[in-house]
Amino acid sequence: MEESKKIVLSARDLYKSFPGGPDKDDLRVLQGMDIDVEEGSITSIIGSSGSGKSTLLHILGGLDTPDSGDVFWDGKNITELKSDELAEFRNRYIGFVFQFHHLLPEFSALENIAMPALIAGTSSTEAYKRAHELLGLFGIQERADHRPTQLSGGEQQRVSMARALMNNPKVILADEPTGNLDSENTDLILDQLFELRDAMGVSVLLITHEKEIAGRSDRILQLKKGILEPF
Repeated sequence: MEESKKIVLSARDLYKSFPGGPDKDDLRVLQGMDIDVEEGSITSIIGSSGSGKSTLLHILGGLDTPDSGDVFWDGKNITELKSDELAEFRNRYIGFVFQFHHLLPEFSALENIAMPALIAGTSSTEAYKRAHELLGLFGIQERADHRPTQLSGGEQQRVSMARALMNNPKVILADEPTGNLDSENTDLILDQLFELRDAMGVSVLLITHEKEIAGRSDRILQLKKGILEPF
């Protein structure tokens, strides 16, 4: 009998609405939604535009709060944390990768990658050493001193992924990470996500509208009418 894996991130009975729906009523995007994220797993979430996929990811990562419901990290309810505690939780345990990178334009690739560790109080020597290692992991060490505007879209996304790994997170939350990339860079980014899972045991929760990309995951869930269901 196969041993069940540890649940590192979970949510129960999440509800979330936004004002200004089509009939001037609240737009309900999450309606009693549950999810469990297993350690070392890659889960894809698909759904139509506006279905609430990004909202869900933001709530799971502590960037947003639900109207009601609970999010648990390793058994601890993060919806009860204060704002400074939430910031520490995000910095220590969660790595975010977004479609539009959100790199700081005034800093180099190396500095962008090192930023989470510096914020956490890591010494600059240790932070930049780790950042150099991550640049090498993603094959862009020669771009260390380049600013985001000097990097291609694929290179920017690799810097973004390296930054997400800076503090050795347990979970990577990736919101359409290949949405602006060509097929070659898409394959590269996906390959690296799987390699990271295998090498580091990191869990990945991936939002995508591409069923071909989702098909590479361990599990596919569909967000439909505010509820997650197997696809």
